[in-house]
Amino acid sequence: MATAELTTHELIAKHRPTLDQALEAIRTRAYWSPHPEHPKAYGEHGSLDAAAGKAAFDALLGGRLDLGQPGTDDWVGGETSPYGIELGVEYPHADIDVLLPAMRSGMRQWRDAGAEMRAVVCLEILKRISDRTHEFAHAVMHTSGQAFMMAFQAGGPHAQDRGLEAVAYAYVEQVRTPDTAEWTKPQGKRDPLALNKQFTPVPRGIAMVIGCNTFPTWNGYPGLFASLATGNAVLVKPHPRAVLPLALTVQVARQVLAEAGFDPNLVALAAERPGEGIAKTLATRPEIRIIDYTGSTVFGDWLEANARQAQVYTEKAGVNTVIVHSTDNYKGMLSNLAFSLSLYSGQMCTTPQNLLIPRDGIRTDEGPRTFDEVVADLARSVDGLLGDDARANALLGAIVNPDVKARLDAAAGLGEVALASREVANPEFPDAVVRTPVIVKLDGAKPDDEAAYMSECFGPVSFAVAVDSAADAVELLRRTVREKGAMTVGAYTTDDEVEQAIQEVCLEESAQLSFNLTGGVYVNQTAAFSDFHGSGGNPAANSALCDGAFVANRFRVIEVRREA
Repeated sequence: MATAELTTHELIAKHRPTLDQALEAIRTRAYWSPHPEHPKAYGEHGSLDAAAGKAAFDALLGGRLDLGQPGTDDWVGGETSPYGIELGVEYPHADIDVLLPAMRSGMRQWRDAGAEMRAVVCLEILKRISDRTHEFAHAVMHTSGQAFMMAFQAGGPHAQDRGLEAVAYAYVEQVRTPDTAEWTKPQGKRDPLALNKQFTPVPRGIAMVIGCNTFPTWNGYPGLFASLATGNAVLVKPHPRAVLPLALTVQVARQVLAEAGFDPNLVALAAERPGEGIAKTLATRPEIRIIDYTGSTVFGDWLEANARQAQVYTEKAGVNTVIVHSTDNYKGMLSNLAFSLSLYSGQMCTTPQNLLIPRDGIRTDEGPRTFDEVVADLARSVDGLLGDDARANALLGAIVNPDVKARLDAAAGLGEVALASREVANPEFPDAVVRTPVIVKLDGAKPDDEAAYMSECFGPVSFAVAVDSAADAVELLRRTVREKGAMTVGAYTTDDEVEQAIQEVCLEESAQLSFNLTGGVYVNQTAAFSDFHGSGGNPAANSALCDGAFVANRFRVIEVRREA
């Protein structure tokens, strides 16, 4: 056990108000965030400003990140930034037979600390990560290919919000049952039956977070903090191309746990050698009792089928759809869609792929528009948004890996190209692969086209699909969500009956729906404490970030009864 430098009283006094605000936020679903989105908000009260954060990141390059973990048998690395920089950071490679028992050894003390203490320790971890947001932003940028501002916001405050949200939900579920109860059952003339009952939230065991390449912190923090807050140890297995942000997270967590008097081995890193593929091996180890995964459907399905000893939470792939039926703000609709298709080169699990548009056209506030006109106008809107290379680079970021580029190049052969993808030069990072989106026109009535639009094409690829009517669009939406899943659904309509039909499909098929977005909120963005990311009710994901179901099965309540 580590020697405590952070006392229980200090941690509760410091973080209980934030926890209470988070509990209120998930109850009301109103906007709230304790983590500033603007880079200039950092630099006081111990947090790193822009220059210090960049210097801290630069100091990591070419070095060795020693976490002090037991069982280190080698050092591994090999990350290359999508912007063309060799990171050169080395991480500990673990002998799993040594590391896993070490992780279990501190769980009893962590369990006995109670829900509140675990929560405030997690909040201290998040606070220290928040203080280093500028440093983490560069780490996310140079592993995911996100442009800096997106890496700063999505990889920093938005990820931290999702971690805090998970802690709040975990706390709620654990304190739902009281610690103790006095139970008395009358027996008429006989003495009553009396028992003292004790209820303890008991963790499942060691949890594993399997990180993703595109959003290592945003997608990694919910599972990490949900498991840690419910008493489990957490093994973080990052994507081989995006190790640094999660390795830094593990470093911070281990420091805070030690300072709070807990075993730092409650959180550990499992980095791998090139081509080692340790996720499958770890996923079926009996010690691993919880798995959080974001990534391909193929491996997500494998985990669900084979990691039988573990509670598995997956966010996989889906085919996100937008129905374009009618609008009273045509320019706003086109602008909103153009941004949604362009942000981070479409490399988001929430980016729209299929735009279902009646072949006879749509009604707008600017008069009727044919199918071809709508698609051409959208193409012009994307061109206008990305016409300036500096702005294009700030929105698009870089293509994260060669597979995305290959899908983008192949998409042009699937149908009539309404908007061709173009290369964008990045003067700061000449080796970055930056490409604008492609829009391909397809016919919903042609079986040959169906193979394209009914498959996920992850990246900056969208299909404008001609359908016969609003009713056909609704039924195609239903079939798409049911068979392929969807993280998001969008719709534009001024018709109440069409709106109701779309809503009913999304309720029946469990898909998160946004209507008539024309301003600064986009279908591929969700806000912690208010929006649910995924639903857990369709093939795209078996869980939602965050709800009670996401945390409640990470622990069980064990009862001890004694006669009074």
